[in-house]
Amino acid sequence: MGTIDDAIERADREAFTKDPPKTLKGQIGYLLRQMGSAKAVAAELGVTADSVNRYRRGARKHARADVAAKIDDAVQQRWQPQVRKRRQKQATTTGGITVDTRASFGYKADGHTTDEPRMRRMTVHLPASYAKRLFDARDTGASDQQMRKIVAEGFKEIYFQDGGGRAMGLSDVEINDIDYLDVEF
Repeated sequence: MGTIDDAIERADREAFTKDPPKTLKGQIGYLLRQMGSAKAVAAELGVTADSVNRYRRGARKHARADVAAKIDDAVQQRWQPQVRKRRQKQATTTGGITVDTRASFGYKADGHTTDEPRMRRMTVHLPASYAKRLFDARDTGASDQQMRKIVAEGFKEIYFQDGGGRAMGLSDVEINDIDYLDVEF
């Protein structure tokens, strides 16, 4: 996963209306219901099907730290898909997304280019059209660089050009170094 994909995933998880299972037995039970078999869960987690069954029965109360992290992540990724879809639909039709970042930006304008070395902190609300493009790109497996380009285009239009009110010679904006990036929708 990339920086932007991680930010979208964190924003999705903030919308949960109910907490996912916390116990190992509960998490494994949930994954078994979602994936259908111990073999499928085991393949996802990188353990044996016997281990999955031991976790399910409660014969093993604790998983290794790396396996526990994989289990937790697998549960979080599958938890409340309808809530996620509803929030993403709202963002892509009416709400848009807010991007909060600290990054350095590169510019191209009227034959000149620059990579501004200083980090800039920006919080910009991007309209629903950019949210739709971003979610569509994510769903089709776009790279982090491709998703950065979509966000940078939104920053160019909304922040740098102020919706067409200034910097009309600015042809391209790039996000170069990201210190952090958060998305809210």
